[in-house]
Formats: sequence, C-alpha cells, structure tokens
Amino acid sequence: MTHVITAICTREGDCVEVCPVDCIVPGPTDDPKWNDLFFIDPDTCIDCGACVPVCPPEAIFPEEDVPEEYEADIQRNADYFTEGPGYWEYDFDYERSTFKGEPKE
Repeated sequence: MTHVITAICTREGDCVEVCPVDCIVPGPTDDPKWNDLFFIDPDTCIDCGACVPVCPPEAIFPEEDVPEEYEADIQRNADYFTEGPGYWEYDFDYERSTFKGEPKE
C-alpha cells in the first residue's frame, strides 16, 4: 500500500522533510495541471506514515483510508509519476511558498 496526498493539501511541504525515501515532490508551480498539491510516488512509498502527523491540513491518508470524496486523488498521485512531471529538480522553499501558481499570503 501507499499513502496519498489529497486535495486538502496546502503545499506546506513538511511531509517532504520527513520522508525517509524521498518519494514526495511538489507539482511545479508553473504547471496549472499539477500546481495545487505535493504528490507521493506510490511505487516508492514504503508506507511508513511519517508524513501523516506532520501535515498541517491533515491531507495525507493511507490509500485504503482516503475519504470517498477524495478517492480520485489516489489515481491523480499515481498519474503524476506516470503521465505528469514526476521527479524533477526544484527549489523546495519556493514551491512550498506557492499554491495554484500564486504566492501564499
């Protein structure tokens, strides 16, 4: 199993800092299809759960516990790594300071 970041995500990035396998990445700020979340690679996630308690908006769930209204986010996380940008070089502080392409206030 894997963990999933849902649309509740506000791009705080605390999850990235605690992930022991570096499987969480932000969607690029300049890409409107992906700039609203951070994403967990389901093929790399070891299901340790370290990301869950550090997520301020409580947006991360074990896959089997994703609330029904966010179930589409399970596939969206997987698609990010198969059809989207996947892993990329980024400025962590910059990416965590934006939401949907705009600076956070």
